[in-house]
Amino acid sequence: MAITQAVCTSFKQEILVEGHDFTATTGDTFKIALYSSSASLGASTTAYSSTNEVSNSGTYTAGGGALTSVTPTTSGTTALCDFSDISFTSATITARGALIYNTSASNKAVVVLDFGGDKTSTSGTFTISFPAADASNAILRLA
Repeated sequence: MAITQAVCTSFKQEILVEGHDFTATTGDTFKIALYSSSASLGASTTAYSSTNEVSNSGTYTAGGGALTSVTPTTSGTTALCDFSDISFTSATITARGALIYNTSASNKAVVVLDFGGDKTSTSGTFTISFPAADASNAILRLA
């Protein structure tokens, strides 16, 4: 099993034919689900699945947490989207990666995140901090 960081191939095709609306106040609803090292996620992931998702703990529940989108922008010739950081409190979690997916569009996969190793919280706060929203670092970039 492996988790490989990637913008999902199906998402790339979907934005050309049907769209995903990342607009902050009126857009679609995006969630982030956490996965154990037993998960197989990568560019070929097409939709959210509960297989090998971490167990409910504290404020983390199956399906993950709702993300707050920052309205897409551009930097030079790159379009980018960012999300506000998200935390799950009072949680005992060990996660190797995550999936960002669109609940407004049949739970379609957007981005797979590889944490580079297991990340753990023990009866504490598990936080996902998104990188700077710029052309080189934003979590979702189209160049």
